Amino acid sequence: MRAVVLALTLAFVASQQINLVPEFALDKTYVYNYEALLLGGLPQEGLARAGIKVNSKVYLSAVNKNTFLMKLKDPLIHEYAGIWPNDPFVPAAKLTSALAAQLQIPIKFEYTNGVVGKVFAPAGVSPTIMNLYRGILNIFQLNLKKTQNIYELQEAGAQGVCRTHYVISEYPKANHITVTKSKDLSFCQDRIIKDVGLAYTERCDECTKRVKSLIEIATYSYIMKPSSTGVLITEAKVQEVHQFSPFNEIHGAPMMEAKQTLAFVKIEKTPVVPNKADYMARGSLQYEFATEILQTPIQLIKISNAPAQIVEVLKHLVVNNVDMVHDDAPLKFVQLVQLLRAATLENIESIWAQFKNKPVYRHWILDALPAVSTPVIVKFIKEKFLAGELTLPEFIQALVVALQMITADLDTIQLTASLAMHKKISTIPALREVVMLGYGSMIAKYCVAVPTCSPNLLRPIHEIAAEAIAKNNIPEITLALKVLGNAGHPASLKPIMKLIPGLRSAATSLPLRVHVDAILALRNIAKKEPKLVQPVALQLVLDRSLHPEVRMVACIVLFETKPSAALMSSLAGSLKTETNMQVVSFTYSHIKSLTRITAPDMAAVAGAAHVAIKLLSPKLERLSFRFSRALKFDIYQTPLMVGAAGSAYMINDAATILPRAVVAKTRAYLAGVAADVLEIGVRTEGIQEALLKSPAADESVDRITKIKRTLRALINWKTLPTSQPLASAYVKLFGQEVAFARIDRTIIEQAISLATGPKSRELLKGALKALQEGIAFQRAKPLLVAEVRRILPTAVGLPMELSMYSAAVGAASINVQATITPPLPEEIETMTLEQLKETDVQLQAEARASIAVQKFAVMGVNTALIQAAVMMRGKMHIIAPGKVAVRADILKGNYKVEALPVEVPEHVADVSFETLAVARNIEDPTAERIVPLVPELFLPNCQTHLAGLSSEVLDPEMSPEDPVRAPAPFDKTLCLAVPYIEIKGCVEVHSRNAAFIRNDPLFYIIGQHSARATVARAEGPTVERLELEVQVGPRAAERLLKQISLIDEETPDGKAFLLKLREILETEDKKNPISSESNSNTSRSSSSSSSFSKSSSRVTETASPMDPFKKFHKDQYMAHHGSSKAVSSGSAASEHIQKQAKYLGNDVPPVFAIIARAVRVDRKLLGYQLAAFFDKPTARVQLIVSSIAENDNWKLCVNGVLLSKHKVTTKVAWGTECQQYAVITKAEAGLLGEFPAVRLEWEWERLPILITTYAKKLSKNIPMAALQAGIRFERATNSKKEIELTVALPSQRSLNVIVRVPEMTLSRMAIPLPFSVPINPDGTLSIHIDQDILFRVQNYIYDCTTARCSMMQDTITTFNNRRYKNEMPISCYQVLAWDCTSELKFVVLLKKDEESEENHLNIKLADINVDLYALGTHAKVKINEMEVPISSLPYQHPSGSIQIREKADGLSLYASGHGLQEVYFASGHWKIQVADWMKGKTCGLCGRADGEIRQEYTTPSGYLTKSSVSFAHSWVLPAESCRDASQCRMKLESVKLEKQVILNGQESKCYSVEPVLRCLSGCSPIRTTPVTIGYHCLSTLSNLNMLDGIYEKSVDLSETTDAHVACRCSEQCA
Repeated sequence: MRAVVLALTLAFVASQQINLVPEFALDKTYVYNYEALLLGGLPQEGLARAGIKVNSKVYLSAVNKNTFLMKLKDPLIHEYAGIWPNDPFVPAAKLTSALAAQLQIPIKFEYTNGVVGKVFAPAGVSPTIMNLYRGILNIFQLNLKKTQNIYELQEAGAQGVCRTHYVISEYPKANHITVTKSKDLSFCQDRIIKDVGLAYTERCDECTKRVKSLIEIATYSYIMKPSSTGVLITEAKVQEVHQFSPFNEIHGAPMMEAKQTLAFVKIEKTPVVPNKADYMARGSLQYEFATEILQTPIQLIKISNAPAQIVEVLKHLVVNNVDMVHDDAPLKFVQLVQLLRAATLENIESIWAQFKNKPVYRHWILDALPAVSTPVIVKFIKEKFLAGELTLPEFIQALVVALQMITADLDTIQLTASLAMHKKISTIPALREVVMLGYGSMIAKYCVAVPTCSPNLLRPIHEIAAEAIAKNNIPEITLALKVLGNAGHPASLKPIMKLIPGLRSAATSLPLRVHVDAILALRNIAKKEPKLVQPVALQLVLDRSLHPEVRMVACIVLFETKPSAALMSSLAGSLKTETNMQVVSFTYSHIKSLTRITAPDMAAVAGAAHVAIKLLSPKLERLSFRFSRALKFDIYQTPLMVGAAGSAYMINDAATILPRAVVAKTRAYLAGVAADVLEIGVRTEGIQEALLKSPAADESVDRITKIKRTLRALINWKTLPTSQPLASAYVKLFGQEVAFARIDRTIIEQAISLATGPKSRELLKGALKALQEGIAFQRAKPLLVAEVRRILPTAVGLPMELSMYSAAVGAASINVQATITPPLPEEIETMTLEQLKETDVQLQAEARASIAVQKFAVMGVNTALIQAAVMMRGKMHIIAPGKVAVRADILKGNYKVEALPVEVPEHVADVSFETLAVARNIEDPTAERIVPLVPELFLPNCQTHLAGLSSEVLDPEMSPEDPVRAPAPFDKTLCLAVPYIEIKGCVEVHSRNAAFIRNDPLFYIIGQHSARATVARAEGPTVERLELEVQVGPRAAERLLKQISLIDEETPDGKAFLLKLREILETEDKKNPISSESNSNTSRSSSSSSSFSKSSSRVTETASPMDPFKKFHKDQYMAHHGSSKAVSSGSAASEHIQKQAKYLGNDVPPVFAIIARAVRVDRKLLGYQLAAFFDKPTARVQLIVSSIAENDNWKLCVNGVLLSKHKVTTKVAWGTECQQYAVITKAEAGLLGEFPAVRLEWEWERLPILITTYAKKLSKNIPMAALQAGIRFERATNSKKEIELTVALPSQRSLNVIVRVPEMTLSRMAIPLPFSVPINPDGTLSIHIDQDILFRVQNYIYDCTTARCSMMQDTITTFNNRRYKNEMPISCYQVLAWDCTSELKFVVLLKKDEESEENHLNIKLADINVDLYALGTHAKVKINEMEVPISSLPYQHPSGSIQIREKADGLSLYASGHGLQEVYFASGHWKIQVADWMKGKTCGLCGRADGEIRQEYTTPSGYLTKSSVSFAHSWVLPAESCRDASQCRMKLESVKLEKQVILNGQESKCYSVEPVLRCLSGCSPIRTTPVTIGYHCLSTLSNLNMLDGIYEKSVDLSETTDAHVACRCSEQCA
């Protein structure tokens, strides 16, 4: 019985459950009132908005159970552009009439259980009207569940499949149900959206974490009336908001608001009748893009006849942009691009045929075509080039831009691929590279739009790479890698890894540049799949067997994957044991730079870097700049969501002059997106060597054979790879490589040949002829700088667009005419210097450059029928005219430049910016409505809005009904007249903004702003021209326009003048008293001076700052002066100048004169003249600058005197008759302590107030700045009117600097220099001025950059400046320095003679063998075993590449072309310097010269030992027998450890893994030295031969043994 009751109860409940499916009966027609509103602008009332409203009746009837008809009746479209909410909507009657036929055609749709299915309509219904219908159907899309009242799902709608939240509420008493549906359009599985110009940008999620730049939400509210068969929708309201904030603003962001209202009216019996036309499937509920892509939102064009309209706009651009660009040219250019987008291929071809032979029209067409960015354009450009109608430069320019701007799809990718493989393209390598790079970029853009893009798109590139690897075609491999890098597809990871060393053994044989390109190709992949690239990059960084450059480039890639804190800490830990200092410096500086990054997307990486940097030693901060560096810096403004970042990577190699590679990159952040804007990379691998080394060094096969025979005894020596001379560069835009170039010896030779060949002479001759005939050049260049668009559908069914356009047009007009007297000869190369001296050249040039730029930012509705949007429009128009005349009379030494008057437009610069609300439709273009976004009258209508306004604007007692006006506009005009030339410039500024509403950046921007600059003649006499004249030689005095005379203080007139001047100056001083603030500051800070001194002082072994400065005086030094020496010496110098003739022009003519003046119609002299005098007997120089105005006595006088070879004095005086202000400068050489030094002193009596004021302000910051810079600071009672700078040289590569200024002394000791200063301890130059001065200067330049190795007694200082004691074996050669590449350009050997125990050097290079040895205290030389007398020096090799000459107490060999810059030998001392390009390529006792001090003790086999003795002995050339001619009696061998060893619990036998120097068999040691070496051990029970490959074994323990350094052999030795 209970079961029966339960069943009945359940049946009753089920019968009472409401069916929530909307019901539309078959025999009824449902009538609704429909209103849709789409409005854009700022939310504040009283500002302008723009929008569209649609009103209509909607008739809905069922055809069958699941198919329905919908029809609109009495539709009416309104447009709005006015002050919200006061201004009314304006009916768009003409547009409504034009669309009435389409709007009243019923559409058919499927509808099942509240879900809209397929949509059908006749072909006559346009996509725009269909989307309006979809907006209505979207209201009926309801996924209602019977069992849940609150739930969430992904629902399909007009805007895509998005996350939707439902809330269902039942009201039984009112007999209705309410349904609320909310959509978050930012979280969609499939969002309907179209982006243009954003393919190369990256979303910066961290930038919009607090406030998203684009917030999109929609709310649907329904009231339903239930019935037995379903529910009837009685009312539906939709509100959708799209808020876009270019800045990080929570309130006040621009927004687009969409509202829909659907209200039930009645039910009719008359069904909706379908159209007689066939109904076609028109998709689903989802929005369908129509012509929005082709329609720009900044102007509405009715395209009726595209070809005719294109020709009309083209003619307008050509006619109005000849001499000067028209201010509307950018907008017209965008209009031309829009029309070309609507044209067919046939239309474009006909226009091309019409204008291709007219150069001006041709330029405009070729500049516009790439911006069209449709597949038709690429096809057109391809066909015209293959047909020979485009030149190569025209084709490259058009194609590069087109490939970057075109919208990528499968057809354009296929078209680009076919273009790359075309035979004609393949014959031009540079062109093929451009097309191939564009192909990679095309794939990258396509994969952004279609994330599931197929890897098959890259198959052609993978095949090209595989074929190139098989053929070892390095250029082709490089090109394939760059294309794969542009594409950035994860499927390319494996093909790229095949070319990376350390990951594939086959890659090791490839050149280094291929390895680098392969790693750089991973960067775009790393942005998409960082987890795939991270382990590869980390493995490369940690692999110490790889080249340092490979590891550093891998480090760049690793950090671009944004590594975690754990990974970065692991990397930091590995640096503690890293032996390569280049890698250490690069990685450390990279991590250090990351700690300073503030960009939000790098915040996690910056935090990880802070942790990692604490694990490393701060000493790494002090590594010099000869080591590789990485630098990152950025600036990011969170409130504005705007930022910029820069990266610079410098990869050095052996501290060469030219870095091995330099990469610089810029990155920009804007409105929640980021992009790598520009990147430039340059590699200089081998180019320095190619330019400097001797070609002959590569050709001597016999030399290489001899050197190899000499070095055959070295155990397991390994040749370093030869770097092929090469330089390369690349350019990336937005992360895509657009161009690269390789420079090798062939290209350099071709360039030299072109520059020195007959073709260059022909070009020069043609240019000179054209100049004499006159050159007239006019050209306009347009550019679509930016087109960034995001188009997305709204609930209404109309598209909303966010876009930014920027277009520019530049124009230049140049006219040049030259006259050459006498005419140049036909054969210019036959012209002599005497003929050139007699030539008079006159050149007149007139130029007019102008540029117009227009920029638009739009938010609103954009269709081909109607536009309604808020717009920011900026304009800039600049005109720069100029006219000059130049004359060069070489015979008379007269050179003149004249600036002539030109016609100037009313405004030379005009910049404006305004925000507008715009509404227009295609049927009534004259009714366009444009309203400023900020009106003159601001009228809020409620207390709420008044409360939000600034208190500065509103009166607290003012009622809400009172009108509130915005603050008065800012209008200001600033004018400045330039004296003498009578030109006045004015700037007019006008500004009105909405900052009175809110104090936020956005409200400061919106409004109207403008600035205009005008240049006009000022009141006064007209200026005919401006002249700058230079006269050289004896005629200089004749050209002076005003006689120069100086006041003589000894005459009565002079004394009276000076007395009067002194009174004037004293009066001025009283009017401008000097503030005593500095004195109080001095007293306040004196108490802390000791703390500064203590905290910043350093203990050094160099000269103390208190050491006296001693002058040089012939052969002895003068006694040191007391504290008054500066004043007395300065006064003496001043008196010395005073005693000489005041004006040198009375005794000697001027050397040259310069006159700068304005030539006026009244012939009044205005300007300045300079006269320069030189009196050789008194070693005096005088420069006098004076005004040429009639009553102007202002002068500037410079007097310089060379008092001795160690001292020079200069006095600079200026003011009236050079008597107002003066500064005396004294420079002299002497000693500071025991070091050569230079002292500069500046002494003054009176200076302008402006200088002294700023100097005192600056002095307040000196103590803190000195402390931060590590400079010693002391308070001192120095002279108040003197500054002294003393620079001492403790060595030729370091400085001591002492600066004494009023009240303080600054000093810093032992500052390292990157080059040598050629000054000896006695103050003389180490450069000898003799007949070989060029050789000496060249040698000094090399001396500043070369690596140096030397030996004093038994201590060797290596190229890397590391010192160790060399226990030299007797009579055995050691390799000092050797070119250990396969070229073997030289080898330098060292031997200690058995009898004299003196050092002996042997140098093998070219075809000679040079011996340098000591005989007593004199150095001797043998060449090919023949002694060369000292009297026969200098010696020069027949090739001219080798010289031997005397130097100081020894001899020097110079062979820079062979890599040996200098080998100096003297008794007890020698020095070797290798050329800069040999750094890192040497081996031997002197090391690698690569700056890697941690790898200094590298043996010939590549083994890194810790013992300097073992290292030195490994470079001994052992003897084969004791009867060897070299008299060496030693060999290198692995030795057995002579003591019992228990290793791992087993008795073991151990042999050294490093060779030890031992006497030959039959010889016994007479001298030994201890050496600590590594041993490898095996069990004594093992049968393995321990000596097989012993030098490759691992080290089990280290022990000390004896190495033999001198042996005595018996007569029976082998």
